[in-house]
Amino acid sequence: QLQFVESGGGLVQPGGSLRLSCVASGVSLEYFAVGWFRQVPGKEREAVSCIGTRRNTDYADFVKGRFSLSRDNAKNTVVLQMTNLKPEDTAVYFCAASDMCRRHLTADDFGSWGQGTQVTVSS
Repeated sequence: QLQFVESGGGLVQPGGSLRLSCVASGVSLEYFAVGWFRQVPGKEREAVSCIGTRRNTDYADFVKGRFSLSRDNAKNTVVLQMTNLKPEDTAVYFCAASDMCRRHLTADDFGSWGQGTQVTVSS
């Protein structure tokens, strides 16, 4: 059974950077697309980015040019590098698996959700 553990969140000042890791266990990650989502209290989970099995990547408009997604199948890990962080990036960040990165990313297409890692951007 595929399971994810996210890490790397924390408190950072606006303009700062964080590196989130999503480590998989139970199944080889090479057969899955992996998406990152985020959620704030009272709002729906929103898609941030996705990386496919061929390392193709998609990003939400609000993170393009600031976030970068990569994968290391040998380590069963996906990394979300976040730069130039803004207060509105504050959220719990989750990773999850799907068969592919669809044109319109929705949480319903993903499963095996991790527990999330909190990112807080504040001065």
